[in-house]
Amino acid sequence: MATYNGWTWDDYDLYKAVRGDTWDDIAVQAYGDGALMSVLLCANPELCRVVVFEGGELIRIPLIDEAASDELPPWRR
Repeated sequence: MATYNGWTWDDYDLYKAVRGDTWDDIAVQAYGDGALMSVLLCANPELCRVVVFEGGELIRIPLIDEAASDELPPWRR
């Protein structure tokens, strides 16, 4: 199990980046919140220097444990 800043996950989905995608765009698509791009960055350290994707990169999208998210303050959910 991996953890980051109160979030935990055991598994992840893969997302194939589209040309022009950014971390916050992908976080909005995956979680509905661009601020959660930090979870994506933690799960994809080999891509952390990418700002705008060229397209075709495979990005791990952690499946966040709902129990852990319930313990976070409302502004972090």
